[in-house]
Amino acid sequence: MTEEQQKRKHFILDQTATSEAFRPPGGGGGGSAVPARDRQRHGAALLKQVSDLKPEIEKAHVDQEAAGLEEGFGLQIEFESFPDIELAFESLAAERSNIELLNVRHEGDKTLATVFVPDGKLFILENKIKAYLEQDTEKGEPRNRKLVDAIRSIRVASVKALWTDDPEVFPQSEDEELWWEVWLPVRGVRKVVVDQFRELAEGLGFRVGQGQIEFPERTVLLVHGSLGQMQRSVLTLNSIAELRRAKETADFFDSLPPEEQSEWVDDLEQRMSVPAEDEVVPHVCVLDTGINNGHPLLAPALSDTDLHTVDPNWVTDDREGHGTEMGGLVLLGDLTPALDSKDDVISSHRLESVKILDRNHSNTGDSRHHGYLTIQAVSRPEISAPKRQRVFSMAVTARDNRDRGRPSAWSATIDRLAVDYENQGETPRLFVISAGNVNDPDAWAQYPGSNSTDGIHDPGQAWNALTVGAVTELIHITEPDADDYQPIAPAGGLSPFSTTSQTWQPHWPLKPDVVFEGGNAAKDAFSAVPMPSLSLLTTNADLQQRLFTTTNATSAATALAARMVAQLMAEYPDLQPETIRGLTVHSAEWTPEMKRQFLANPAKPNKGEVAHLVRHCGFGNPDLERALWSVENSLTLICEDSLHPFIKEGGNAPKLRDMNLHQLPWPLEELQDLGETEVEMRVTLSYFIEPNPSARGVKSRYRYESHGLRFEVKRPHESDDDFRTRINVAARDQEEQSTTGSGDDPNWLIGTRNRHRGSVHSDIWRGPAADLTSRGLIAVFPVSGWWKLRPKLERYNQQANYSLIVSIRAPEVDVALYSAIENRVKVPVEV
Repeated sequence: MTEEQQKRKHFILDQTATSEAFRPPGGGGGGSAVPARDRQRHGAALLKQVSDLKPEIEKAHVDQEAAGLEEGFGLQIEFESFPDIELAFESLAAERSNIELLNVRHEGDKTLATVFVPDGKLFILENKIKAYLEQDTEKGEPRNRKLVDAIRSIRVASVKALWTDDPEVFPQSEDEELWWEVWLPVRGVRKVVVDQFRELAEGLGFRVGQGQIEFPERTVLLVHGSLGQMQRSVLTLNSIAELRRAKETADFFDSLPPEEQSEWVDDLEQRMSVPAEDEVVPHVCVLDTGINNGHPLLAPALSDTDLHTVDPNWVTDDREGHGTEMGGLVLLGDLTPALDSKDDVISSHRLESVKILDRNHSNTGDSRHHGYLTIQAVSRPEISAPKRQRVFSMAVTARDNRDRGRPSAWSATIDRLAVDYENQGETPRLFVISAGNVNDPDAWAQYPGSNSTDGIHDPGQAWNALTVGAVTELIHITEPDADDYQPIAPAGGLSPFSTTSQTWQPHWPLKPDVVFEGGNAAKDAFSAVPMPSLSLLTTNADLQQRLFTTTNATSAATALAARMVAQLMAEYPDLQPETIRGLTVHSAEWTPEMKRQFLANPAKPNKGEVAHLVRHCGFGNPDLERALWSVENSLTLICEDSLHPFIKEGGNAPKLRDMNLHQLPWPLEELQDLGETEVEMRVTLSYFIEPNPSARGVKSRYRYESHGLRFEVKRPHESDDDFRTRINVAARDQEEQSTTGSGDDPNWLIGTRNRHRGSVHSDIWRGPAADLTSRGLIAVFPVSGWWKLRPKLERYNQQANYSLIVSIRAPEVDVALYSAIENRVKVPVEV
């Protein structure tokens, strides 16, 4: 049998899961202790500070009325904790009285919280302190002790109290003018708050951008003005919840021109096969600087009607070159092997282009409002061709990496678009986006340390996107007069251009998700430089100058990833975007060089080291053949399913509702016959979350994600009831951030404590085949999110879709695993 005949389609299974009501066990809980203060002295001091706020509130009311405010009078107040004490900031809010927690920040060993207090409501905070002074709980403690004993001071909020961006990018002088990213609360009627803010801000001399981005509890606008202007106006503009600096115009890596022959194009054009314009095939929509479809290699795959711009006044032509470079890689991959070969080059997809960058229009506010532009960009092709299956490819990132994993307006917009928030998840979208580049040649010389310290750029932290870093196999330098240069990265190593999530806090997603070829750089004793021979060959925008150019870095890697995603969609057109993303991650493997670079002991790494590896290289370099096909001894099972994470009954608070138990068609006899032979099981769980961004605590009821999902696999000698109990304990641990649970299975590579970050979770179990026989029962269960914790938003009854992908691999033995499962699938799996 030929290799081609051995390829089999993956198993796509239905009805493998039963839903069970959740019964989390009791226990757990607790929290960090707050030292007791001198009750009378501390309470009296705080009461005085609150009393001192009263004339400030009266003055703010006068200023707000003079500026034209007609309703919503009030003051922003800042609370500061004692050192090394976590402020119980959620207790500061009183939603029924419209006292709203605006943001929470951490500065050194202090927690700071900013709260909006409406006119006439300051007494509520006073009463909390008076209760602390005068009333005891049943346990004999002062009432509200945990809150009040943690508060060091209370004061009127300044501009810095609203600043939730990196302190290093705070304006340096009162005269400095900048575009501010202004985050507004919703407060009942979003439009009223936004319109009122626009009117007030413009009346105070600010320039307000036209676009806005909407999230469940925030609206984001761009406002231009100086620091001094904002300081003078902040009490009047009392609806501001957060201030951040708008990102600079997105950047990309300049290409290098190789000397190529135009005859190559003619030869390749003859060997190309591209779907016709009217064929129903996937389209890759490139969000970039536009694509010049006059290029002979791109013209067959990109119609004039599929060229768009976010601004109708722009031309669709690519005058920068970057978008056309991406288009060539998305359609045909690296052109070097295609030109060297005489084989046919067959594309399974077509192209679309939306121009989102134009240097001639880079100084407007909206040009920095990247989330708003992305919404506009996505709408253009969807209006033009609403029924198409497409993937969005974007290799444009912010210039800096200051978010360090924290959601931004741009990354949250990607998450919102991916989950199709506006339409209740009816048509989810898949985004393939760049992790961003290490752009400093001096940093390349410090490889790979420079990769560890240069964090992924906005919007690469988006939970629902496939974020792409770069690996390289390119090490052969062929330029003349380059004898003194050596490649920086070894073959199979992380590319010098690739950014990582190593500096992020551990609760943020594991990023990048995967890595693709992104080229290499070279260095001599004096400098580091990119070189054409260490780059990828692609299409050039300026046809009068040349037909080919080279490109590199995570932009090139992102284009290659989008190409693979389109190939998967073409072969499996009915799979959901969550599944396509999951399959891409599921097929990825680390090269031996990656393991050598980032694991202290590649032969027997501990789970923390593997998490370190993932934060640099993602889950590895995906393999198209493995993503597309199963074979007899290495097969993949795909389950697309859903559950209801939460339920609200009557007047009770929402609680956990369902978990799904998947009984898979396991090849029991074949695994038992293999005995102690080592086999591998890989499990990937992929789903999309609904975002709710704000700087109010990542583990609080204001958390970013709507919900979380987790998977657990039944262990050897574990009864079904014991397995259920373990799942309940694991869910409780996740709810309470405790670690009382059931321990970690040592045979998992990443482990439960590290793998459950973000919204795609993948892990590998290795062990004796006999131990795998009992692991055909897999649970998918929910953990908390804002759907549950913010009941006033009324999303607690939402359904959560997910994709569960499971592979069994026995690469060293000839065993008919696929046929065994195929025979079982013909008979419905008994649940």
